[in-house]
Amino acid sequence: MEKALHMKRIELGVCYYPEHWPEELWEDDFKRMKDLGFSIIRMAEFAWTIFEPEEGRFSFDFFDSAINLAHQHGLKVVLGTPTATPPAWLTHRYPEVLNVSQAGTPYQHGMRRHYNYNSPVYRELSARITRKMAEHYKDHPAVIGWQIDNELNCEINVFYSEADHQAFRTWLQQKYGTLDQLNQAWGAVFWNQTYTDWEQVHLTRPTVSDSPNPHQALDEKRFISDSAISFAALQAEILRETAPNQWVTTNGLFGHLDSHKMTDELLDFFAYDSYPNFSTIYPDKGDKPLLDRKWSWNLSAVRSISPTFAVFEQQSGPGGWVNRMEQPAPKPGQMRLWTYQSIAHGADMVLYFRWRTANIGTEIYWHGINDYHNKPNRRVEEARKIGKELNSIGERLAESRYKAQAAIVRDYDNEWDGELDHWHGPLTQESTMAWVKAFQYQHIPADALYIRPDMKAEELLKYKLLVYPHAAILTQGTAALLSEYVQKGGRLILGARTGYKNEHGHCNMAPFPGPVSEICGVSVEDFTRVGPYEEAPGIRLEGSEGGRISAGQFNEVLKAESGQAEILAVYEGSYFSGKPALVKNPYGEGFAYYYGGVFNLQLAEELLKESGLSKPVDWVKVPETVELAVREHQNGSTFVFLLNFDHSPQEIKVEKEAKNLLNGKIVSGSMTMNPFDVLILE
Repeated sequence: MEKALHMKRIELGVCYYPEHWPEELWEDDFKRMKDLGFSIIRMAEFAWTIFEPEEGRFSFDFFDSAINLAHQHGLKVVLGTPTATPPAWLTHRYPEVLNVSQAGTPYQHGMRRHYNYNSPVYRELSARITRKMAEHYKDHPAVIGWQIDNELNCEINVFYSEADHQAFRTWLQQKYGTLDQLNQAWGAVFWNQTYTDWEQVHLTRPTVSDSPNPHQALDEKRFISDSAISFAALQAEILRETAPNQWVTTNGLFGHLDSHKMTDELLDFFAYDSYPNFSTIYPDKGDKPLLDRKWSWNLSAVRSISPTFAVFEQQSGPGGWVNRMEQPAPKPGQMRLWTYQSIAHGADMVLYFRWRTANIGTEIYWHGINDYHNKPNRRVEEARKIGKELNSIGERLAESRYKAQAAIVRDYDNEWDGELDHWHGPLTQESTMAWVKAFQYQHIPADALYIRPDMKAEELLKYKLLVYPHAAILTQGTAALLSEYVQKGGRLILGARTGYKNEHGHCNMAPFPGPVSEICGVSVEDFTRVGPYEEAPGIRLEGSEGGRISAGQFNEVLKAESGQAEILAVYEGSYFSGKPALVKNPYGEGFAYYYGGVFNLQLAEELLKESGLSKPVDWVKVPETVELAVREHQNGSTFVFLLNFDHSPQEIKVEKEAKNLLNGKIVSGSMTMNPFDVLILE
C-alpha cells in the first residue's frame, strides 16, 4: 500500500516548545501564528521529564494547558514521543541504556540521542511513556498525529553497548541459523577469523589499521537499521492500538536506516527536516556546485518513500549550535524559495523550525522565525506572505504529484558497503552529484528510485531513463529486474564497478560487470586507478561537439562482447588509448549504456543528449540557475514550478499564455524573476 500524506490543502505550521517559554507568552504566540496563516504546531518531542518527572509518576497538566490553548486558537497539534532525550533519572538509574562508542566508552547525559535501541529497560520505559501519552491524548480534538522519537540515527548511527552486541548475535542467528553459515557469509576463513561459539561474535570492534571484516561491517549496518525499525515499531504498535484515529509518522532521513522499509511497515507517511543552507557550507564537489539547490535531490529521496510527505522542520533562519555559528542567514526571499522547493518536490505540510530562537541550551544559535527579542523582523513578514499565498492556492496544489521522466537508482546495501569500500563509495557520490546537476541544469525533473526486494519492472518502466552509477553489489534478482526494464524499452546507464559483488559483499568469480554483462554487451578487460603523479586520461564521444572529456581517477578498459554493441567513446592519453570507454548496447526494445569510469557533469550532459531525453515543458525557456519542477493532479491539472536559486535577477520566457498561480495573473512572453523568486504556472 502506498504511504503518502493525504491533505485537503497545503498546511503550514511551526515547531513550538512551550516548556522553553513563560506561560504568559503562549497566547500571544498562538494568536500570531494564526495571523501568519499557520494551522499546525509540533511539540513535546524532548519533554519526557515533564510528562514523567519521577519513574512511574506521570503528569500531563503542563502540556494539557498548552494544547488546550492551541486548540482554542484553532491550531492542530502533532505530538512527538519524547524518547530522543531520556530523563536524567533514567540514565542515572539504568546506565545500561546509554549508547557506547566502538572503543567501549559510554556516552553520558548532557546532549541527545545518547541511548541505545536494544536495552530491554529502555524499550520497556519508552513503551510505557508512549502508551501513557497515547491514552491521554487519543481523543483530544487538537491532536492529529504522532511523530515517533525525533530524527532516528541523527547525531550518531552506530551502537556498541552490551545490549547491542547481544542483540546482534540474536539477529545473526535468525539470519544465518548456524555458525557455519555465518562464517561462510563473512568469509571468516580469511586471516583465521572463524568463529566456533556464538559468544565470540560481536559488532565490529577496534582493529589494527582500523580495517574491520567488510562483510561483518555490512551486516552491522543492516542490523543497526533493523534495530532502529524495531524500536520505532515498539512505539508505532502502541499508537496504532491506543490512538487509531491519529496518524503515525517520524522525521529524518539519516544513515544506517532503511527508511523505506520502516515507512512501509510502520508509518502512514514519511516526514523530513529540510535545511538547505547545509549545502552552502558543505558544498558538493565538482563543477558548478548546486549549493542550496542540492536540497532538491534530498527531497527527491524523501519522495521515493512518500510521494507526498511532510516537512517537520523547514529552515527559517541562520544555523549553528552553542559552539559554532556556521550558516549565513537566509537572504530576503530564500525562506520562501526553500518552502516552495519543498512543496514543488511533494511536501503537502511544511512546519518551520522554529517559532522563536531558543535563548537557552545548545541551539541558541539555531535561529527560528522570531528572534530572541520577539519583535517583528523580515522573516516574520516573509512567513506572512507565504501563509497568505498558500491560503489562496493550497487546495489546488494538495495531493498533486511530482512528475519525472528519469530517475537515479540507489540502494541501501551499496550505500552502506560504500562507506568502507573506497573503490565504489566515493565514486557513487561523485557520479550521483554529476547526474543530479545534469538533470537540474538541463531542466529534466528526476526522481530518486530505491531498489526494493519486491519491486516489479512496471515501477521502473514509468521512467524513460534510469541511471545506476556504480551498483557494486548487484544481485541476480536486481539484474533480472533491470534486464526486463531494458527489454521492454527502457534506457539504462551504468558505470564502473557495476556487478562485482554479491549480497554478502564477496567479489564474484566472473568477468565484470557480472550479472548485467549480457544487457550491457561488454566485459571489463582491465582496470586501474590513476596514480598520484599521473594525468587522468580523456575520452571523446563520437559525433559530440563537447570535445575531450576527462575520464577521471578510475578507469575500466572495456571489451565489446555483443556484435550489436556500439562503441561511443575510447580512451585517450594512456597505455589503454584507443580502447573502449563507453559502450551502447541494444537489448530487446531498449538500450543499455556502460561507462568504465566515474561520471562528471560534462559527460552526463552529453549522455542526456545522446539518450534523446529533453525537458518536459518546452514552452518555458529558463536559464540553468532556475530549477524547473512539475506537479500533476489526477484531474489533469499541471503546475510548473520555477525556482530562482540565483542571487541576481534571471530572464525567462513563457511562450504561451499561462496563469501565475501565486497572483492569479495571466503571463506570457519575457519576464524577469527577482533573486530567490518563485513562479508557479498553471
